[in-house]
Amino acid sequence: MPATTDHLTPADYAAIARELDALRDEVTADLGERDADYIRKVIRWQRGLEIGGRALLMASALPPAWLAGTATLAVAKILENMEIGHNVMHGQWDWMRDPKIHSTTWEWDNVSPAEQWKHSHNFVHHTFTNVLGKDNDVGYGILRVAPEQPWHWGNVPQPVYNLLLAMFFEYGVALHDLELDRIREGTHDEEVTKAKLRAIGRKIRRQWGKDYLAFPLLSGPQFLSTLSANLTANIVRNVWAHMIIFCGHFPGDVDVFEEDYPLDAETRGEWYVRQLLGSANITGGPLFHLMTGNLSHQVEHHLFPDIPSNRYAEIAPRVRDLCARYGLPYHTGSLAKQVTSTWKKIFRYALPGGAAKPKPAPKPPAREPVAA
Repeated sequence: MPATTDHLTPADYAAIARELDALRDEVTADLGERDADYIRKVIRWQRGLEIGGRALLMASALPPAWLAGTATLAVAKILENMEIGHNVMHGQWDWMRDPKIHSTTWEWDNVSPAEQWKHSHNFVHHTFTNVLGKDNDVGYGILRVAPEQPWHWGNVPQPVYNLLLAMFFEYGVALHDLELDRIREGTHDEEVTKAKLRAIGRKIRRQWGKDYLAFPLLSGPQFLSTLSANLTANIVRNVWAHMIIFCGHFPGDVDVFEEDYPLDAETRGEWYVRQLLGSANITGGPLFHLMTGNLSHQVEHHLFPDIPSNRYAEIAPRVRDLCARYGLPYHTGSLAKQVTSTWKKIFRYALPGGAAKPKPAPKPPAREPVAA
């Protein structure tokens, strides 16, 4: 563990696990109709926005209609990917037993096949969070975002890579489960890789057929303007999703863990602390949190990935209080702060070196010592 945890004892880790397990049990026991109403309402609004955006684009040759339709469609796509698709596929709403809103049946509006995403994200990322060599989300296989990662000449243009990744983020997500490092090293299973590529190809054809052929054709002589609107809406969605996700994982104060981190010996309390240290929140109001899929509460999401997202805001003060009592950092900041911090790292680690700055000494826990 980083130096920020040197003051924690085994009894502290056990107490942290008990407290966070109890918080999780409290929330899950309280889930009910208001939560179900919430997700169904969000889905209705999302579908209404999508229908409205596509209707406006039937007159996309008119600049006001193009602008309004593109903006409405972009918002609908952001809601579908962030607050609905991401969270439904996490199993946050499986307790409802609604086959239409279930992690096993949802296929999102994105070129990444749901099954591959659930493996690379739900299992790999949330199990091995920020452990180098095991969590493929650390740099997405193309970016050096920590001094512990080895530098090579290919990192020099990584600010350009990152800009392109932002614009076409759904394709980066689609390729994520291929484990690009293993492909480069020649250690991958070729048949498995081919099967995954075929699934990605099918999903791309489906998405392109919908956004770049069917709906533009429906607009008749406005085919090209509708096509450009759909492309723009997808890019806006991609840039937004990339920004929120990167700001939740890569700001300057989050920690990464060496490849030899002893995962097999990790206790539940240590797993919780690793999530706290490797995540960052973004401050904002209710509408902002909705548009981020509540991933602006990335700390809470990493602690409880299968708790419904509408509950993160209400448990965040309790998580922050726990961090204060145990002398642990609670990473949070404005969107501007987190974006600036993330891009500074991407520019800095494009160059060799960059030893991690020494951590400040942790504040002593503001509580009585926990009995062993």
